[in-house]
Amino acid sequence: MRRIAVIEKDKCNPQGCGGYLCIRVSPGNRMGREVFVVGPDGKAQVNEEICTDAESITVKKCPFGAIHMVKLPEKLTEKPVHRFGVDGFSLFSLPVPVFGQVNGILGINGIGKSTAVKVIAQLLQPNFGLAAAGKADGEKKPVDKLIQMFKGSEAQVFFEKVRDGKIKVSMKPQAVDAIPKTFKGTAMQLLHKVCGDNKKIAAVAESLDIGNVLETGINQVSGGELQRIAIAAAVLKSNANVYLFDEPTSYLDIKQRIKVSSFIRELAKPEIAVVAVEHDLIVMDYLADSVHIMYGEAGAYGISSKPRPARTAINTYLEGYIREDNMRFRQHEIKFEAKPPKKAISKESLVKWGSIGKKLGTFRFKIAAGELPKRHVIGVLGENGLGKTSFVKMLSGEIKPDNGEISANVRISYKPQYIHSTEPGDKRVTDMLARAQSDAQLMAKLELEPLLLKKVSELSGGELQRVMIARCLAEDADLYLLDEPAAYLDVEQRIAVSKLIRERMDVHGKTALVVDHDLLLIDYISDLLMVFEGQPAISGEANGPFEMEAGMNHFLKSLDITLRRDKDSNRPRINSPGSRLEREQKAEGRYYYS
Repeated sequence: MRRIAVIEKDKCNPQGCGGYLCIRVSPGNRMGREVFVVGPDGKAQVNEEICTDAESITVKKCPFGAIHMVKLPEKLTEKPVHRFGVDGFSLFSLPVPVFGQVNGILGINGIGKSTAVKVIAQLLQPNFGLAAAGKADGEKKPVDKLIQMFKGSEAQVFFEKVRDGKIKVSMKPQAVDAIPKTFKGTAMQLLHKVCGDNKKIAAVAESLDIGNVLETGINQVSGGELQRIAIAAAVLKSNANVYLFDEPTSYLDIKQRIKVSSFIRELAKPEIAVVAVEHDLIVMDYLADSVHIMYGEAGAYGISSKPRPARTAINTYLEGYIREDNMRFRQHEIKFEAKPPKKAISKESLVKWGSIGKKLGTFRFKIAAGELPKRHVIGVLGENGLGKTSFVKMLSGEIKPDNGEISANVRISYKPQYIHSTEPGDKRVTDMLARAQSDAQLMAKLELEPLLLKKVSELSGGELQRVMIARCLAEDADLYLLDEPAAYLDVEQRIAVSKLIRERMDVHGKTALVVDHDLLLIDYISDLLMVFEGQPAISGEANGPFEMEAGMNHFLKSLDITLRRDKDSNRPRINSPGSRLEREQKAEGRYYYS
């Protein structure tokens, strides 16, 4: 069995560990062998060729979880498609686009999804592990090497067409928030650079609901608007016949996710292939015809499975075991309970409010009289720009209503929507999580131990999100307010956070109000549901909390979609538009499963 040794450079923190702890504790280094050395970038570097099993102690000693020693699957005999340096992450295979379909890519963060689509898009020239090892790269062009590497497979045919100019790829990148840093001007000017046809631009803008921001500066639009502008730019690229969308629904509300998914689905034709990386399982199921599972070890190596029908692939992913390859890539199965929505039990009120209203600039919203009962989780659904976050801020006491009042003499812990920490950038995570560190369950389920010695300024979006969730849940409070806790998290992290919130409220008899756009998360954790409606950025109205079935029926009807449970995994699924089941459920007025 082959083994690779990897150091995640972004996690390696020589200063934080007291000066290259790995070099000091390595059994090999103590015997005079340079297994771990200081690399040219000032980070630790591992010599894979002389690294033995004895170094497992060094792996465990690294306080940041930066070192990996990984035994590769027996069947994996080929060299990597790409490796990031002599001891960096290795990508061993690629998901190949299939014409006439939307191909999904599903996997945890750090498993190589974005790297794979960049290779397909020819934005990253693969080195096949040779250049990373300092060996001769040969005379062949990378695309010719890909053809040779995948000889006899569909990938060979695909890259031959790339080489011959028969395939032109257009890609929507993951990091859309970087666009304003490289482009100055309006959304229209950006799209005009890609496509000079104003009619095409207008048609795509209408489909994506961005017509009203075309004359707005790129640096002034919201995250959701920027995401849709980036999707429009990718679609408007002339002569493209392969479209790659890396996380196309981040920053979008549920209504926008459904609309964007339908728009992307319509792109797939016999002569056009579409690939989408997505973390929202309900959206992935709705969006994709087939799905590639990417597995391996985060930060160390990634492998792409063969494509499977979307339903089969998602259920396989939840099971954590690819039967035909005899490959277990997760030690536990992710399960959903086959049960109807939980009925409200407690009638004891924690927070009450009469009819309240608020004006913020030109935006007005009102909330019908309601209350939050004790020992419940209340989910909040609605489009962006309808006042959900403002309502949470009212509950927290951060802002006051203009009329009406909230009766809440309770201890509150609040995780805001925007997680940019107000802590000094050089402050360590361990100082932020002083209370959370005594809670073993919280630390383990959010995988926080490797982050403790990191500076706050060094955290990724997903890492900071987990830290802020932990800090919120660690407080001794009566009411926990969590605004968009799923943002920046991958599939498994979202499910872990859902279960964590649900279990803690049940065990400790507390109440939580959770705002999110991930229907699966809201479906899993909620006992009751609040629904926000109206005209985004103009007016909003909130009603509830409702019992789950009544609230979901009301909300899903506004989206014109119906939900069912998968017969094997019990996970929520959107019925196919126009399907027999959708027609039957709509005829009965049953948009949500019973």
